[in-house]
Amino acid sequence: MVLLNTFYDSTLFTYLILPGLIFISRIFDVTIGTLRIVMVSKGQKLWAPFLGFFEVLIWLIAISKIFQNLDNWLCYITYAAGFATGNYIGLLLEEKLAVGIVKIQIIARKKTGKLIKNLTDAGYGITYHEAQGSNETVNIIYSIINRKEISKVEDIVKTTNPKAFYSIEDVKSVNQGIFPERTPSSRWRKGK
Repeated sequence: MVLLNTFYDSTLFTYLILPGLIFISRIFDVTIGTLRIVMVSKGQKLWAPFLGFFEVLIWLIAISKIFQNLDNWLCYITYAAGFATGNYIGLLLEEKLAVGIVKIQIIARKKTGKLIKNLTDAGYGITYHEAQGSNETVNIIYSIINRKEISKVEDIVKTTNPKAFYSIEDVKSVNQGIFPERTPSSRWRKGK
């Protein structure tokens, strides 16, 4: 017990290990918080509170260590650095997870027949109509896709009609639709 107390009072613990632990815990709680906010916006009623529990628990542990060491300015710096790093990692992780669905709206001036065919051949459900733009008639194509499919759809648009304008918006939920058929990964196939 005396040895443990000596370790906690050491310079190594006070100025390296404790700030490092605060930094890491802050990364975890802010990353979890970022994901929780995404889950709330997507209407994930089970994931959001589950993540929120751990977010607050980790935060309480980190802030209690800050209050126990108010004279250690390095704890303040690592707390703030952990917050910034946690935001960055949370956004990267959210981007990789690509949870949810989006609406892509494509506005093209000409040659939309091939673009429409390429999108439908790829398995995407689309709706399109002709509209009047500022200077000319345009075609507007809509599709609801999984967020993981954004880059595939962007590639189709860029290769088929590179001058087309498109925008992407989050969608909370959909009732029905046509989505590309997913192929199972090799590890989930029968017989393997």
